[in-house]
Amino acid sequence: MNRFKTSKFKNTTPKIAKKDGWINNVRAGSFSCQGNHIKASSKLVAFNTEQAGGGMLGLSSVKPGSDGQWTVTQISCHSDLVTDMDFSPFDESLLATCSGDETVKLWRLCDPELQQPSSPELTLRPGHGRLELVAFHPTSSGLLAVGATKSPLLWDTSRQDAPLAVLEQHGDQLQSLSWKQDGSLLASSCKDKMLRVFDPRAQLTPVQSLQNNKDSRILWAKDDFLITTGFDSMRGREVRLWDMKKLNSSLSTVSLGTSSGTLIPLFDDDTGLLLLAGMGDTAIDCFEVSSSEPLLSQVSHCLADTSTRGVAMVPKLALDVMSCEVMRVLQLTDSCIVPISYQVPRKGSGQEFHDDLYPDTVGTTPAMSADEWWQGGNKQVEKVSLNPNKQPKPKAAPAKEMPAKKDKCFFFFIDPARGCSTSSSPLSTPSSSAAPSRSPSSTSGLSSGFLPSPSPSQSAKAIQNLLGPTSKFRHIQGAVMHRDTHITNLRGLNLTTPGESDGFCANSQRVAVPLAISGGQIAILERSQPGRLPDTSMPTIQNSVNVVDFSWDPFDTHQLAVAGDDAKIRVWQVPEGGLTETLTEPEVILQGHTEKIYSIKYHPLASGLLVSSSYDLTVRLWDVDSGEEVKILSGHQDQIFGMAWSPDGKLLATVCKDGKVRIYDPRKSAEPVQEGPGPEGHRGARVVWVCEGKYLLVSGFDSRSERGLYLYAADSLSTGAIDTAMVDVSPSTLIPFYDPDTSVVILTGKGDTRVHIYEVVTEAPHFMPCSSFNSPEPHKGLAFLPKTECSVRDVEIAVGLMLTKTTIEPVAFRVPRVKKEFFQDDVYTDTAVCWEPALTASAWLSGMNGHHKKISLKPKDMTPVSEAPKEAPVRKYLPSSVYLEEKTDEQKKEELLTAMVAKLGNMDDPLPQESFEGVDEDEWDD
Repeated sequence: MNRFKTSKFKNTTPKIAKKDGWINNVRAGSFSCQGNHIKASSKLVAFNTEQAGGGMLGLSSVKPGSDGQWTVTQISCHSDLVTDMDFSPFDESLLATCSGDETVKLWRLCDPELQQPSSPELTLRPGHGRLELVAFHPTSSGLLAVGATKSPLLWDTSRQDAPLAVLEQHGDQLQSLSWKQDGSLLASSCKDKMLRVFDPRAQLTPVQSLQNNKDSRILWAKDDFLITTGFDSMRGREVRLWDMKKLNSSLSTVSLGTSSGTLIPLFDDDTGLLLLAGMGDTAIDCFEVSSSEPLLSQVSHCLADTSTRGVAMVPKLALDVMSCEVMRVLQLTDSCIVPISYQVPRKGSGQEFHDDLYPDTVGTTPAMSADEWWQGGNKQVEKVSLNPNKQPKPKAAPAKEMPAKKDKCFFFFIDPARGCSTSSSPLSTPSSSAAPSRSPSSTSGLSSGFLPSPSPSQSAKAIQNLLGPTSKFRHIQGAVMHRDTHITNLRGLNLTTPGESDGFCANSQRVAVPLAISGGQIAILERSQPGRLPDTSMPTIQNSVNVVDFSWDPFDTHQLAVAGDDAKIRVWQVPEGGLTETLTEPEVILQGHTEKIYSIKYHPLASGLLVSSSYDLTVRLWDVDSGEEVKILSGHQDQIFGMAWSPDGKLLATVCKDGKVRIYDPRKSAEPVQEGPGPEGHRGARVVWVCEGKYLLVSGFDSRSERGLYLYAADSLSTGAIDTAMVDVSPSTLIPFYDPDTSVVILTGKGDTRVHIYEVVTEAPHFMPCSSFNSPEPHKGLAFLPKTECSVRDVEIAVGLMLTKTTIEPVAFRVPRVKKEFFQDDVYTDTAVCWEPALTASAWLSGMNGHHKKISLKPKDMTPVSEAPKEAPVRKYLPSSVYLEEKTDEQKKEELLTAMVAKLGNMDDPLPQESFEGVDEDEWDD
């Protein structure tokens, strides 16, 4: 901005949100630390609280919930004061915290209304005393700058044993750290009044340093400019602008009066706007930084209603660009968080996108890994447009599974080196530009780089040898069905069901959903009546106590068993056609447990037989028809995470917090017949029988809180898991659904957006990964329907119902096939009639066994694909000899001359000037 050019941001106006737009229920204390006390991603807001001596963080969301209110929750992070925090620029849910307890922790956070993780993904212990500062690198994934008392450290989170570098020790307390926008340099300010600029990859000592003012903060501005805030010799607050190339004196200085609170600087690189908020003040000033005079010019002076405890800037991707909002800050006060929006007054605001206000901003995909940066890489994060009409489609995450990577490596015969496989830390976002690696085949064959064309049989054998076994379901596709099948406008959903509960349950006719209404109420929704639910209250099942788990009878679509926190199980009968009035009297009450119940499961073969687990550490079997307790199983030493009946209904498996997996034969013994070591983590687990009951699949956590799958041989539990597959890091337990017809297991957790799919086989590798399904927003649960609900014409192998905050949406999992007009008999084996009982509870208790009859899913008008007429293969490509044929020099010259002559045209044609007519001789005389 100069005297001849007017800045487009000179009229930027701060707008303090109305009180109904504040985030309340905040208890922010006054702490002695160097952080800003609040940080925001495009989705979440984390802030210091006075609870637990400052060791807890408050958490809320940037946007309010569907009811227009903000949910505020707390996370217990450290045993001492949380001194600083920072969100990853590439993952809106990944938060790094540091503390006076000398540790740095990385947390994978959920929506505030969901249960937060009880332990971090990663803990770093630098051993340099109290830690004050933490900052993610702006271009590289998994790279942190950590400020100890007197030394900055660099950490690659994939290498937890030691830091990448320990920079030169400062003379006093480290006060701030700031990465340059391109990630090449790191600046620090210190209580010894010195500013230092480091090039950590070149040397551990500063490349520039200078004397500065007292109690300063430092921040990189655009290009090579540095901004510092602090106090002058008269205790007056001031802000200075420096050129890194000329640090002998500041370029510009602005005084902001006297006050004892430190000035917190925030800078927006896209607009050049600088925000200054004083700790304990009510004033917030906005300046524009320019490369020409005046270098610092004030844009606005905002007076807030309450004093500032901290301030954070919301990422650019979360702004309301249609309202010409160019910056938004969150002011942390003692009891609330106040959003302040900075908007540029424009005609057409709210209707048009003003591209002159919004240059492309940095995206959320890292340019490289921490290791690539440390080796000298200087790639920059790809920029994205803020225009709503030009928002880039989300890129599919690179597959972690190695077989999929190798698929690419093999099939490109012409350039076999093009495919590559890279590995990354689970905490690092994969780089978008991995260096290619040569495949084994790229060093052999003809010198021209071509490979001889293999025969089909040779090719198939080579693929099998290279990739190992692959699943025929690896390209499975999940898709949400048409909106006409959705149940919408679901209100008052209970999101606090225990971790042992699936959250909701469904059968072929109706869905049961818990409501957050007093009295433990459950809504019963008919699947035959999709659409928008009425805004008015609807009839429910009223249990009079809080609901902990519930399950439909697999043989009676009208019977629902509900476990309450009063240690009772109530069995309800839903009338034909659904509820027309609220039910208050159950058909049967099962009573025997002495403490609250964990979970309940119906027997898969015997009608009216139910099993339950409880805080009293017992598992009890019930005859629902008689209302009597028939068996009590013991042997557990801690919380029972999950139970599962074997497919033949003879055995019961459990997984427990005491680190054991057990198998019971309830009709023979009250003690387990087998026992073995379970997952090391104690955050939750589930168990399911797979591969015709020969194996147990347990989903749980390891000692580092990473989610994983553990496979046990059912006849030798004591030897431990025979195979393990680690999945990802997330706080919620993976809930498995197993399809015995295809041996496909589908897993997801409450609050997840990703559904993981594996085929489980009896030989190594036991877990064959398939394509996953991603939902657009976190779901609260996934319940699957009987196999008869699948459309065999669309090659659906599973159909589930996905519960969100306000809807229930059917999701179909389909296998892509070319000849869909044929019945895919290799996918659809005869399926069990699991909706009909094989025997009664009394018969099973007397020692009888049974099995389900099976039926074919083939429609009468479809022919099995195995009987489809064979088609002659059609060669789609020319043989390699065509490409490898070499031409002589004479042939090449002849082709070149022919091409040149064709461009010049026919040489026998007359030239254009030959047709021109001249003038008569007498005309020249005129």
